[in-house]
Amino acid sequence: MLNLAKGYKIYEPERLNEEYEVTDDVTLMANVDVEKIKEVFQHFIVMHDEPLFFILELPVTCDRENPVAPGILEETHKDVYYIDGCSQEECLVLLERYGELLINDGMNRFGFGCHESQDEIMLDKYNVVTIYSQQLSNHNEFFEAHGIEKVESLITAWDTFSDETPGQAERCDYEGKSVYDLPEELKDWGMYLADTRAE
Repeated sequence: MLNLAKGYKIYEPERLNEEYEVTDDVTLMANVDVEKIKEVFQHFIVMHDEPLFFILELPVTCDRENPVAPGILEETHKDVYYIDGCSQEECLVLLERYGELLINDGMNRFGFGCHESQDEIMLDKYNVVTIYSQQLSNHNEFFEAHGIEKVESLITAWDTFSDETPGQAERCDYEGKSVYDLPEELKDWGMYLADTRAE
């Protein structure tokens, strides 16, 4: 059974296993135990000896959304932040310093990407780790190195959701900080708001 991060609850956790699938020519998708997520990200970073970037996506706060009626939103939005031109060492420090908060929080998505190869790794909600690469063969044994086996069809948390059994994703603070503190805290690292997008 998959060990979920603190910010998530689902009705049928026993249906989820630590596995991965090749979803198309450029994408690997995996369920990763919360205890392994940091090492999976470290592995990706050290594989890529090139300029990197950090990406952080945060849901827009309620006061900035435009309800069509009281309490009813037609669409929700997210703020997308970047730190460009990072070294491998800087990315590893970011992960070490903020990994527990980012991994366990149920509101954000985050990841690292490569300016040259365009490879990316993202942590989505409910412990789903996705790797995008134009050279997917470079990542053939990536998840196996962490004891995560390949399957033909990955069951993720979304496959367990229904009107009767929705998932819960909640904010999860760490050492007095929330993910919403990070844009200001990381401004000196060069973090900037790149875009606000519809979800």
